[in-house]
Amino acid sequence: MTERIVAIDIGGTHARFAIAAIAAGRVVSLGQAVTLRTADHAGLEGAWQAFARRLAEPLPRSAAIAVAAPTQGDILRFTNNRWTIGRDRIGADLGLDHCLLLNDFEAIGHAVGQAEESWFEPLAGPDIPLPARGTISVIGPGTGLGAAYLWRDGDICRVQEAQGGHIGFAPCDAVEDAILAHLRQRYGRVSVERVVAGPAIVGIYEMLAALDGRAVPPLDDHALWARALGAEDDLAVAAADRFCAMLGSVAGDLALAHGAGGVVVAGGLGLRIRDRLVRSDFSGRFADKGRFAGIMAAIPVKLITHLQPGLFGAAAAFARRHAGDSRR
Repeated sequence: MTERIVAIDIGGTHARFAIAAIAAGRVVSLGQAVTLRTADHAGLEGAWQAFARRLAEPLPRSAAIAVAAPTQGDILRFTNNRWTIGRDRIGADLGLDHCLLLNDFEAIGHAVGQAEESWFEPLAGPDIPLPARGTISVIGPGTGLGAAYLWRDGDICRVQEAQGGHIGFAPCDAVEDAILAHLRQRYGRVSVERVVAGPAIVGIYEMLAALDGRAVPPLDDHALWARALGAEDDLAVAAADRFCAMLGSVAGDLALAHGAGGVVVAGGLGLRIRDRLVRSDFSGRFADKGRFAGIMAAIPVKLITHLQPGLFGAAAAFARRHAGDSRR
């Protein structure tokens, strides 16, 4: 029997909502997404009510909510926005009978587990399908840097949330040594999220300008990405290329740590910079792991092109849980 649920994907900047239909442990369909800015709402309850007004019909009493935050504990606090979610209050606040809370990149992992091969484009490594058996790493630059991994064997799929965006940054050359020193003055400890999430292009741009002895006007990350992708500013283009190279390094590090046989890059920024990723040193830096270079070069790295993998994956996780599937 088909059931309708609300799928929600809450990141640092946006909260996305859609109605999903699920049956027999899988997603049957995903409706059109409604995207709201988190800064425009005091919390999830206000955004839920705004979605209900747009839908103009009663919402289902079941929801799958993917959050850009660790999911342990009674109070969930987001890394990159001011919302909090009380686990024991959410059902009553939203009028739900059933609710699943999961990490946003755990949701992406579930999306990868149910994805069709046509949803993927090659970024690096051999142009072969992702392995049907074994571990797949998932990484995604957005407002922050999300990470997860999944293990599958045929229809069996287990997904593990992770906080790989908060591991320490390891420079690979003198330019990145300078970027690290620059960012350390600002943040103290420098995680990889400080160099390969969307806002990180600002610090990269500032350091490249300093190394070139150039004075540059203060620009935010949105302006710099627009300049880079529009080829309007040679320094912004260089910052974007450096970003892509460092993202390759970080993706390779996570694949090594996870023992992965495949890697998926997700997130809206990944889609936006897909052409630059392919033209950059992303692939070379992914494989540049010393004695493991040959092994790394044989790993397929894919970009997921589904426009709402977080929503789809949240619904997929709920479908498995609702079906009593212990293989999730």
